Amino acid sequence: MEEIFASFIVLATLALCEGRVVKVPVGPLVRVEGQAVSLRCDVSDYEGPRDQDFEWTMLQAGKELQVVSTFDSAYPDTLLRDRVSSGDISIKKLSDSSVELKIKKVRATDSATYRCSTPSTDTTVKGNYFADVALKVIGDSLRVAPSIPKPVVSEGDQLELHCNTTRAFTEHTSLSVTWSHKKGGSPASEILTFGPEDKVTVATGSAQRYADGGLRLDLRGGGFYGLVLSGARPEDQGKYVCTAREWVRQAGGSLDKILEKSEEMGTVTVKPTANSLQVTVEKNTTLNMEDTLNLTCSVAGDLASLGLEVEWLMGSGASASPQVVVRMDRDGTVTGGSAQLALSRVAPGDFRLVAPKVERSNSGWYSCRVRAWLPQSSSKWYQAAEMTSNPVQVLVAQLEPEFKVTLSAAVSPQFTYDPTELLCAVTDIQHLRDGRLGVTWLYSNALPGDTSATTETIGTLNELGVLVAGTTYQQRLESGDIALSRGEPNVFRLRLLRTRTQDMGEYSCSVSAWTPSRQGGWEQAKEISSTPIKVQWSPKTPVLSVVAHRIREASSAGSTFEMSCHVTGQNLQNPGYSVLVRTEEKSGAASRKVLSLNADSVLQLEEWTEPGRVDSVALEKTGPLEYRFRLYGAQLRDRGFYYCEVAAWTREQGGSGSSAGSASGTRGGGDWTRVVSAESNKIHISFEDTGPVFNVSIHSDQHRVAPGETAKLQCIITVVGASPNTGDVSFEVQWFQSPIRAVENGGAEPLVSMDRWGVVRKSAPAANLSADCSLERSDAHTFTLSVHGTRDADAGDYYCVATPWLLAPASGAWSKGRQLKSQPIYLSIRLALWASMRLPLLCGVGAAVAVGLLSILVGLICAQCCCRNALHTPRSTNKLMDMEMD
Repeated sequence: MEEIFASFIVLATLALCEGRVVKVPVGPLVRVEGQAVSLRCDVSDYEGPRDQDFEWTMLQAGKELQVVSTFDSAYPDTLLRDRVSSGDISIKKLSDSSVELKIKKVRATDSATYRCSTPSTDTTVKGNYFADVALKVIGDSLRVAPSIPKPVVSEGDQLELHCNTTRAFTEHTSLSVTWSHKKGGSPASEILTFGPEDKVTVATGSAQRYADGGLRLDLRGGGFYGLVLSGARPEDQGKYVCTAREWVRQAGGSLDKILEKSEEMGTVTVKPTANSLQVTVEKNTTLNMEDTLNLTCSVAGDLASLGLEVEWLMGSGASASPQVVVRMDRDGTVTGGSAQLALSRVAPGDFRLVAPKVERSNSGWYSCRVRAWLPQSSSKWYQAAEMTSNPVQVLVAQLEPEFKVTLSAAVSPQFTYDPTELLCAVTDIQHLRDGRLGVTWLYSNALPGDTSATTETIGTLNELGVLVAGTTYQQRLESGDIALSRGEPNVFRLRLLRTRTQDMGEYSCSVSAWTPSRQGGWEQAKEISSTPIKVQWSPKTPVLSVVAHRIREASSAGSTFEMSCHVTGQNLQNPGYSVLVRTEEKSGAASRKVLSLNADSVLQLEEWTEPGRVDSVALEKTGPLEYRFRLYGAQLRDRGFYYCEVAAWTREQGGSGSSAGSASGTRGGGDWTRVVSAESNKIHISFEDTGPVFNVSIHSDQHRVAPGETAKLQCIITVVGASPNTGDVSFEVQWFQSPIRAVENGGAEPLVSMDRWGVVRKSAPAANLSADCSLERSDAHTFTLSVHGTRDADAGDYYCVATPWLLAPASGAWSKGRQLKSQPIYLSIRLALWASMRLPLLCGVGAAVAVGLLSILVGLICAQCCCRNALHTPRSTNKLMDMEMD
């Protein structure tokens, strides 16, 4: 039985396939609003003339609209005639049996089922004479916001590329994100593509790097797509581009691209390791016989991810070719060393060469060669840089130490409590061998006008590095107000964190050279004192002034206002400035705080708390003494006078506790103290409201409908005055209903609404309200409400509420207009008498006919069955009668 049924289906299919065949693309077709759309239609297996004619119709919401025809110029429907005449909708003959329907810029209202029909030229009707394809038009909701969190990276560091991509979800569509890289004027080359449908496609040039783990995806969800390059290389430098594509899956399973957007992420700078790597070796060294040679190769730079290979080279002269004497690879393995020569790593960037009991053969020029390696993958390395230090001379002799002492002021005080820093540099050191240096700091109050100058010892750093405080300065040294330290190379530092008035005077340092004694201790070999240096200043009164300049004028609503406040300060010690922007509606009126920037550069909103406009104000420091204020999307209520209030603060270095006048936060170990403040001149924002005026009204061609019909109500928005461009204005529309039996509801809940992006939202239907309604935008200023399948509960007052949004051309910011409410319109439902009686009447007539037919049938059966014997008469034996009857 199943085989017979299958054969029947095959034969029926073959029968249907004979004759004319009209074909269109398999739908549904998804396209983006504003793009061009082409629908092809082919006809085959037909009779008659070779050149065939075609007609396109649109099936939408139960209605059929004539679109365009190849033989009838008056064929288009009145709603589409303007678009056909303007060329927006056209038909093109591709061949005698194929045609193409073209829409230059498809609209959201073009979503429908399109039917291609061919008039019959066959002798008999067979096959199909039309074919349908569904077209769905979606909005352009694809948004791409790329960023590079760290545009400047060092070679070997991790580089992250972020691409935030969002879109409105549409069935049968998917998204792909592509990262591309271009260097100089060359075109961009793709790196990696994620999607569509979670598929990863790696470019040929990046395949090996992706396989080694040098490229990986960071998918956090919520539209975030990230690409991470584990180890940045110099060739990674350049511009990066993020491209988002939206795809639609066709009925055959293939994916077609319907939308593509690309945004430049920015430029990445990769700092080569060779540029940041520094290799140095200590200065020339003179040793005595049997002394120990200690040379340190210092490698400076970003060493976190580097593998270092170090070689010590030695030559007989500065220009002679050096030879490798010892080597350490990046794993720490030493080769070429001996009992007389050893190499060790004493710090992350320090490699020490040690030769005990030197001889004259150890004299020569020593240099350090460093090769820096970076990981290419989990098991591969590549050489990123190679650098050799300048050679230093090592002399093995028996000489006395020689050196020079120079005293200089690194930081000089200008005010009381300013810091003071003196540097005692020991240079031209010779023949010190394993000796050590010590320093003693001295102070003398020998200033003009002093009659009796005295010299006091501040403190001493002896040959062992131990601090020995002077009697007068012991407390200040222990509290940290005065610090003695030794820098590199051979620089001794005296620092007064808070210089007092009684600290004015002359300062000097005395450096002593100490050498090991035969008894195992230390003995002073030489001492040299520096030339004294004076520390002196004169107290001054602090002065502060502020001048405001208008940078950008707010000439209309929605534009950007910008002003700059320039600060001038005099006689201030290490000042920090806080800026507060104030506004007054009228000059001399009560001011309102907008936002502030304190002395620690912390931004804070003050009394600017309007919802939705928190990010419309900005204050930033654009120079050492310049601050810039911006107001984005200026509104009418923002008009007034704006000015800066600036305060100068100083921090008591090393101070403890907090004062009443301190600014928020601490830095450098002390609290901020307010010194002086000033206000700038006032900048006036004044502009007239020249924007358009909107009115809203409601209209319906039919106020009274029958039950089950569709009621259409139009909300029409008119513009009075300066009319903005179509793309510069958008509307939010809400429809409300006040039914007869739900007046107490007041229409507070919208029946259906459309936001300014065109997204329609329906409220949850109530028990006594119609649940089948729709809202569409008929044209730029008309929004039509359709109530389908009306019933008694749908009767009542309907009104719409519209809210315009305007785009400011200067700033590109949207501003919300005043909400507009239309007058209500009453919708009534007619009493359908015929519709209520039609079904009972048809049922009664049908029942009567059925009973009559049944009665006739019963009568016939009874006549045949019950009366058959009574009516039968046997034949006569008379032959003549028999013949007659025959």
